[in-house]
Amino acid sequence: MSYFLVFLVSFLLGSIPFGYIVGRIKGVDVRKYGSGNIGATNVSRVLGKKYGALVLFLDALKGALPVLILKYSGFSAELQVFSGLSAILGHCFSPFLSFRGGKGVATGLGAFLVISPKITLLAFTVFLIVFFTTRYVSLSSITAALSYPVLYKILDKPSELSFIFVSLSSLVIVLKHYSNIKRLLKGEEKKYV
Repeated sequence: MSYFLVFLVSFLLGSIPFGYIVGRIKGVDVRKYGSGNIGATNVSRVLGKKYGALVLFLDALKGALPVLILKYSGFSAELQVFSGLSAILGHCFSPFLSFRGGKGVATGLGAFLVISPKITLLAFTVFLIVFFTTRYVSLSSITAALSYPVLYKILDKPSELSFIFVSLSSLVIVLKHYSNIKRLLKGEEKKYV
């Protein structure tokens, strides 16, 4: 299977804007409220935690599904990781929303969980420690995203290409948090309560 085909299918699946769709079903454009993001955190703030949890699940599923299909079809680890990266890019730059989107955390969670459950659990532990210490979802997400490639490299000993794709996935997630990083540095970021 070609990298182009994997990119196309995974990107398009990843680009389905579930946060926006759930909001519209409820009669709300979540992009006009809270942080303006279509991700689970903003949906939770705008529509309530049960809808945030639904979006978290759906966004994670669209990251996990293409990787799962490749994994159980016997394709290489490199192609699986590339599929996860492609789904994250689709979520972050959705053609259905004029190439704007979320920050890739939940989609990355789904993809990474299939790629390496052990490493994902460790990175999620990092997320929880930072979150319960600071109550900042953004800082927790950034820290977990940065920890994943390091843990992956040390504990899973992936191929160079797989490591590059995982590192790029984490980099995309961190860069999509640019506005959060600015607010954190200014002390203006909202805590999750």
